[in-house]
Amino acid sequence: MIAANAAGATVGHAADGPSVPPGTEASASAPVDVDPNDPDLKLPDGATLAEPKVLDIKSVVEDQSGDERREDTNTKVKFALQAEVLFGKDSARLSGESKSRIAGIAEEIRAQGATRVRVFGFTDNLGSSAHGDVLSKQRANAVQDVLAKELNDADVTYEVRGYGEQYPIADNSTETGRKKNRRVEVSFPRTEDRPTTGDRPSPT
Repeated sequence: MIAANAAGATVGHAADGPSVPPGTEASASAPVDVDPNDPDLKLPDGATLAEPKVLDIKSVVEDQSGDERREDTNTKVKFALQAEVLFGKDSARLSGESKSRIAGIAEEIRAQGATRVRVFGFTDNLGSSAHGDVLSKQRANAVQDVLAKELNDADVTYEVRGYGEQYPIADNSTETGRKKNRRVEVSFPRTEDRPTTGDRPSPT
């Protein structure tokens, strides 16, 4: 496994695309209030404090093949599975092996006690945009269906979307980049008192 940690890191993306899907931005809040009038603060005359900001700490674990990637922040867990390990070419039918990978993600959702799960599908920029939108939604639906069966929990709600070629994480001008962009992401809130991947191995 290849692991990396970064403070204040953001999801990588192609220069011509938006950063992340709406509603998935970091949302950490300041842990303490700071009194700008505190006499112990050594500020030059006329200076003021900027708004407090907490950097999102991200732990990333990716298997050596690049087929599966896990990101842990202080607020959520996100798995990204490349489409090739889940589906056949231009298909939304899951392979037998892929179901065991999704079952592993379901176990982590259960371990975190999460009740809100996002399943987002993405494609590369080959073919028509309309086809990519439909295919990515069908693939997200297929993954969500397996998660729902594995979890079998009426308290878990799902947000399922197909974004097609929107929000690339790599360069679509190369096949290596397009492969990374063809993916399904599963994300859910991380329970604060649960360890991150820095404390235990990531499920494969």
